[in-house]
Amino acid sequence: MTINLYFVRHGQTLLNQYNRLQGWADSPLTAKGIADVTAAGQRLKNFKFDACYYTGNTRTLHSAQLILAQNETSARNLQPQALELLREQGFGYFETEDANQVWLMAGATHGTRTHQDIIDQYGFAKTRDFLHEVDPFGDAEDDQTYWNRIEKGFDYLRQHHEDGQNILILNHSFTTRGLVDRYAPELGAKKLGPRNGAVTKFALKDNGLEVIYYNRDQEDAEY
Repeated sequence: MTINLYFVRHGQTLLNQYNRLQGWADSPLTAKGIADVTAAGQRLKNFKFDACYYTGNTRTLHSAQLILAQNETSARNLQPQALELLREQGFGYFETEDANQVWLMAGATHGTRTHQDIIDQYGFAKTRDFLHEVDPFGDAEDDQTYWNRIEKGFDYLRQHHEDGQNILILNHSFTTRGLVDRYAPELGAKKLGPRNGAVTKFALKDNGLEVIYYNRDQEDAEY
């Protein structure tokens, strides 16, 4: 079985604009964010999607609605469905805080100063574990908790969809980046996260996940 998953990163939000951590917290799309996903909708308007999911917050719901409004091939009554299992990493106590300050705190006892420093020296898993360590409430997701949830999300898709179906999923930067780094590290997600409105395609199989392409938003690209 192969299910085609089209992950689109939601449009820029107010918290993105201010470089604030935004996992389970939420904020509205900016004017640029609306333009991000409107452009994505144009690139995907001729794709027939069998289902559409958002991750349970307004930024992915609004992004999904803007993309579907332009689609000329999918069923007219296709509506986004919530799938919170695939939502962004949970930052716990640090939700909405300044990202640079948070990653400095998370890496302080490990000899790093930035999120990228942690990735470069220790890998993506430790970005989650280090943040969990310094969360005074212990609510920031550690790496194992995070991946257990994501895998349940993929199991849900396997159980509810058929071979060959095309699924549109409005998603997030860290989740998309982490998946690509895990399954196709040669594509460079370790150094570069997906742009707002960019498309990443996965092939979900019975026993794994294959990355078809990553971070595409060029007008002349193949989708």
